[in-house]
Amino acid sequence: MSLDLLTNLIHEGSTRPWQEVNTEWYAGLFGAPSGRYPKTAENQVQLRSPQMADDKGISYAAIIHRENPTKGRYRGTSLVIFPSSPTGPCLLGLVVGTDGLSPDEAILGRPGHARKAQAIARWLNKRYGGGQRVAWAKQDPTRTDESVPSDLLKEWEDHKPALDRYGKELYLLFRPTEDRSATRDAAAAMLDLLFEERGYEPLAALSPHASELKAAWFEHLMPSVDSAAVTELLQHRRFVILQGPPGTGKTRLAVNLLRDRYQGHGISIQFHPNTTYESFLGGLSPQHAADALGLRFAPEPGSLMRAAAAALADPSRPYLLHIDEINRADLGKVLGEGLFLLEAHADSPRIINLPYDFGPPFHRQLTLPPNLHLLGTMNSADRSIALVDAAVRRRFAFVSLWPSMAVVEANACPLMQIAFRRLTQLFIEYASDDTLPLVPGHSYFLEADPAKAPTVLRTNLAPLLEEYLAQGYVSGFAEAIRSYLQWLNATA
Repeated sequence: MSLDLLTNLIHEGSTRPWQEVNTEWYAGLFGAPSGRYPKTAENQVQLRSPQMADDKGISYAAIIHRENPTKGRYRGTSLVIFPSSPTGPCLLGLVVGTDGLSPDEAILGRPGHARKAQAIARWLNKRYGGGQRVAWAKQDPTRTDESVPSDLLKEWEDHKPALDRYGKELYLLFRPTEDRSATRDAAAAMLDLLFEERGYEPLAALSPHASELKAAWFEHLMPSVDSAAVTELLQHRRFVILQGPPGTGKTRLAVNLLRDRYQGHGISIQFHPNTTYESFLGGLSPQHAADALGLRFAPEPGSLMRAAAAALADPSRPYLLHIDEINRADLGKVLGEGLFLLEAHADSPRIINLPYDFGPPFHRQLTLPPNLHLLGTMNSADRSIALVDAAVRRRFAFVSLWPSMAVVEANACPLMQIAFRRLTQLFIEYASDDTLPLVPGHSYFLEADPAKAPTVLRTNLAPLLEEYLAQGYVSGFAEAIRSYLQWLNATA
């Protein structure tokens, strides 16, 4: 009921006094049977809803921390509604108080809070935007020295007074459309996040709705990818790289795709530090000879040239070259001038001259037939190898594979599911953007036998986390990882 009242207020405003109408929906948030949150949650927050004249300030309604005074500047994070005009819908968002981060600096400074806000914005834009931007999120909520971007001010000109006045404090915004269900979902998602950060979950009766909303926006935090989506991308872009944390099934997906979608029409190879230009593109290779030396050097095609020849031999069907661990080789040296060929939508066929005659079908000129697709896999946790350079990155479409709770729930015992949730939550909450790709994938948790699960966790997962600690990869939340390992040892 309170969400309906809030939605109506956002879309319609009210002829009643501003503070009175806000008090009504706010009071309805707490306590069974009609509230959304426990009655005790009200002890953590308060409502601020001043009605201001145009020459004195901007009217708003905000759920703020209980420690703040009843008027004047306030501190911490809050959910705020800004009226735009007497007839237009209100702007809804999460905001930092103009008096600073305290007492919520721990919430606002945690990477997970910003990460969740960004996921909510992406979800709202994807689901309800219809090609337009209806939501926006700041990269770092603590950067109150940075205002909302200028292009947003132009797009949302009807909310310019609020954006001008509080632009530096705003960090998650939703601009309502005519779709009231979108506004209701946006308000629920923001409220749930705000109260979750204060330690309160929705009441049991509303838990299914809250879980459904969270699952929807969580998909935009760690999006799932299936073989059909990768196949479609390969058909459009031809050159694709699957990247992601260890254990997310990158190689498995590629191998299954080659077997099922390409019906075995292709090959798999693996790159490593000793992979060379000659082994991938082609070069001189020692061969037996009948002369006195018994050895001679002759041109021999590499993996790419052989794959191109196989694709050219049957142009009616696509051919897949799967390159496992593609970033373990020095790609600049391995590809050489072959990098010129990797252009999915070139205006004309691209051809490179070869230093030797490799025989049919290419002889001294190599081109890649349009039915040849390249699919690389790349472990984003491997810090011992160089990053893919910009020239190579531009020529491939990159797809990220993330750990999947659905896979764990379908294949693992309860202990594995709990271990997966706890560890994934740690990375989401505390890992920096550079460290998040280290989160162990679901393959570390796919033991269905409860009797074997403890051994699997101790021998597979624990050593990986210990290596992360030893290398300093998770220094920003090392104690949380050590605590998880202690829990693992005690439980398993």
